[in-house]
Amino acid sequence: MANRTVRFAICNKRFAISCLTRRAHAILTLSRLIWTYLDLFLTSHPMINKVTKTDEQWRKELSPEAYEVLRRQGTEPAFSGPYDQTTEPGLYRCAGCGNELFLSDSKYDAGCGWPSFVAPADQSHVELEADNRYGMERVEVRCSRCGGHLGHVFDDGPGPTGKRYCINSVALTLDPKK
Repeated sequence: MANRTVRFAICNKRFAISCLTRRAHAILTLSRLIWTYLDLFLTSHPMINKVTKTDEQWRKELSPEAYEVLRRQGTEPAFSGPYDQTTEPGLYRCAGCGNELFLSDSKYDAGCGWPSFVAPADQSHVELEADNRYGMERVEVRCSRCGGHLGHVFDDGPGPTGKRYCINSVALTLDPKK
């Protein structure tokens, strides 16, 4: 009797492990399927025209300062950029690909030395990523079209969003409002 009980217990454990393994496999398969469809959607979506260039092409097209910031995640010195104190109305675009990033209506003087905005013109035009370089916890802002580094976003901004998009001037171009 004891021998049958032991065999029964072992069979139940094997059955339970087998069921868990099948469930885990099904979940893994489903998650792979979801990510495949998401990747397919994001790379083929007509509204997202990704810009991909070689490092050599970026170096030729961008100024050395813009290349350092956009492609190598650098930072221009505070208070040195042309758009820090600009109040001219218009649309700020990515200096790498021309993507519409920020409206001058959302720009304000944060006193930090870089152009600051409360929100992007369209949230889908920027990507946010965790940035833990240099021992700091920050959120990096990238252009969703070319992947260029723009700056960082902080939770110390004014108004309804409470955000401060702190953006390097060399990562931007301004189309003045006419």
